[in-house]
Amino acid sequence: MYDYVIVGAGSAGAVLAARLTEDPTVTVALLEAGGADTDQEIHIPAAFGALFKGRLDWDFHTEPEPGLNGRRAYLPRAKVLGGCSSMNAMVYIRGNRVDYDEWETLGAEGWNYDDVLPYFKRSEDQERGEDLFHGTGGPLPVRESRSMNPVVDAFVEAANQAGHEKNPDFNGARQEGFGRYQTTQENGMRASTAVRYLHPVTDRENLTVLTEATALRLLFDGDRASGVEIDHAGTIEEVHAAREVLVCAGAYQSPQLLMLSGIGPAEGLAPFGIEVRKELPVGQGLQDHCMLLMNWSADYESLMTALTPENVAQLQTEGTGPLTSNIAEAGGFIRTRPGLNAPDCQFHCAPALFWQEG
Repeated sequence: MYDYVIVGAGSAGAVLAARLTEDPTVTVALLEAGGADTDQEIHIPAAFGALFKGRLDWDFHTEPEPGLNGRRAYLPRAKVLGGCSSMNAMVYIRGNRVDYDEWETLGAEGWNYDDVLPYFKRSEDQERGEDLFHGTGGPLPVRESRSMNPVVDAFVEAANQAGHEKNPDFNGARQEGFGRYQTTQENGMRASTAVRYLHPVTDRENLTVLTEATALRLLFDGDRASGVEIDHAGTIEEVHAAREVLVCAGAYQSPQLLMLSGIGPAEGLAPFGIEVRKELPVGQGLQDHCMLLMNWSADYESLMTALTPENVAQLQTEGTGPLTSNIAEAGGFIRTRPGLNAPDCQFHCAPALFWQEG
């Protein structure tokens, strides 16, 4: 029996586990379906593309999309300590101010932008220093790119010539415009939530981390979630919580776990013989971002030839060079039509080749 059981050791779960166990009187079980984040490709920024569709990826696909001529779109999701913070492009982008303010209007009191900003600042160790929007000394390093490919600056300049403002800080006073991204890296290596929050506290006696532990369904005591049934390396087990079960399984698998536990729309549960415990529109608000890929040939050195002994040595000895690239080195936010109160389209620029699935 633990005080808290956390499902998912990803971008949220690893943080919660570290914060809750700061109180030595509190016990926490952290459940992760994947394994330890030991693969070298996780930590070398430019190598993260090698993780797609491998053993650390759930390798989800959408249902056939009418707008894509019936194709099923690839949805990468990490299965490893750190979750998608161990597999993504490390771009440090907060949500738009409008997103948080709208949450509060929908009833999430205390979640408007001004309320959450102090917590962004507390979590951050901003290389540029502290200001109205940024903090220093937090566990999450926010750094300038150590890979300065000239095509990225040409992209930003071209956007400016096309009438878009340059924006040196997408997490500052405004999000709109074009510029270089900052990344969650330290000394040129990925700074996932596993690395920055979980690894420093794994020796705490009040924290138990179970890897290869897939959550199957929630357990209940009346209307209260009291634990989780898991498949732990092939053995079905139960993990119980005296206080709370915290579901941090990501945008796809959090609603999936709730529905497997009888919480969701009745019409979605009935075909699978799942008894409805509480009818709620679980998962109905999911909205993902369709990414449109465009490639051009160029006469400059791209990241496609970056994996050389010289660049590996530079990364290992100096923490610099092209292997520190997060691939999507720059980007921009625009409004696609008048009347919008926030940008609704994001651009990425990468000195590399993109293809259909990864």
